[in-house]
Amino acid sequence: RSFAFDACRIIVQGGQLPCPVDDNGVMTAEVGPELSNLYIKEADKVVKKLLKAADRLVVNADCVHAYPHCWRSDTPLIYRAVPSWFVRVEHMRERLVEANEQTYWVPSFVKEKRFKNWLAEARDWCVSRNRFWGTPIPLWTSEDFSQIVCIGSLEELHKYTDKRLTDIHRHFIDDITIPDPRGPSFPPLRRVPEVFDCWFESGSMPYGQIHYPFENAETFEKGFPADFIAEGLDQTRGWFYTLMVISTALFDRPPFQNLIVNGLVLAADGRKMSKRLKNYPDPTEVVHAHGADALRVYLVNSPVVKAEALRFRIEGVKDVVKDVFLPWFHACRFLIQEVIRYESAGDRKFEPCKASALISKGNSMDRWIISSTQSLVKVRHTRLSSSLYSKL
Repeated sequence: RSFAFDACRIIVQGGQLPCPVDDNGVMTAEVGPELSNLYIKEADKVVKKLLKAADRLVVNADCVHAYPHCWRSDTPLIYRAVPSWFVRVEHMRERLVEANEQTYWVPSFVKEKRFKNWLAEARDWCVSRNRFWGTPIPLWTSEDFSQIVCIGSLEELHKYTDKRLTDIHRHFIDDITIPDPRGPSFPPLRRVPEVFDCWFESGSMPYGQIHYPFENAETFEKGFPADFIAEGLDQTRGWFYTLMVISTALFDRPPFQNLIVNGLVLAADGRKMSKRLKNYPDPTEVVHAHGADALRVYLVNSPVVKAEALRFRIEGVKDVVKDVFLPWFHACRFLIQEVIRYESAGDRKFEPCKASALISKGNSMDRWIISSTQSLVKVRHTRLSSSLYSKL
């Protein structure tokens, strides 16, 4: 009952994939009387006993590792084989890699290693999900799947059914049937029960947001591919990937020109931030206590700008206040105090020298300060124009 990728690949070569686990996580009768009707985790114990009794148990030991759980109920999860719909991707691996080469990434190693490797080994994409809410997959099929009709628009659905719909969620279209192309002697076709993987919708964003290709073709052509997008490192297998797959399949070109990847901000314990676990400080309280600029400087000088993970610690924000903002504040206050002292010592007003005057008549130290400042500005502008934020 393990359906990880390699197990699935091996088993499916022998024909249809067996699945001895029902929708409730209970073992079915095909596994035999000793295991049938047992919850999967209870069946684990019985399996060990059966292996030991048959003298086939090689070793029995506990292994400490991360195990997937439901994020709401903390119920242990398993991989389970279910009938699914796939988009063919493996045949276009080379096209995906070529499209990726036409893009500019910061940091570049994400493009050249992590994302490129993912594209080079891309597998066929399971785009169906077995739940109620979501965008219904617009496929109508016969019971034996010998007839499959893909509906491409509401107008096309109207031609088949004479129905005008404005809401296409499942409870509005699941009962709609369309005639079998083979003739009236055959039962009508019914929609498959699955909905789209939400990442399919995310990857379709460039087209769906302006209702392309049904309208706004000129607007789409002017704005595609996008000049710039930005997201977290986890999107190399999410949004970045689905954008690239759909765009390459449709147009043989990348969906964006420039991309900035940030790392993930984790809780101090290394786990993802969770409202349920309450393992991170309230951002509003952090800003109120230490200021938004302190938080910005802490983040922009962290591994996040290098597409690496950051374990967020409030002590880091406090250190920025202590080591950066307080010295700035005291330096500024010192200057203001000296100006006030200068002006109060006589009837005179402080007027800063212009940079041009310092360059031509100032002392060597003044000229060096101005030169160094201008060099810094030039370097910063150059790096910002290339989005090299990690080198600022």
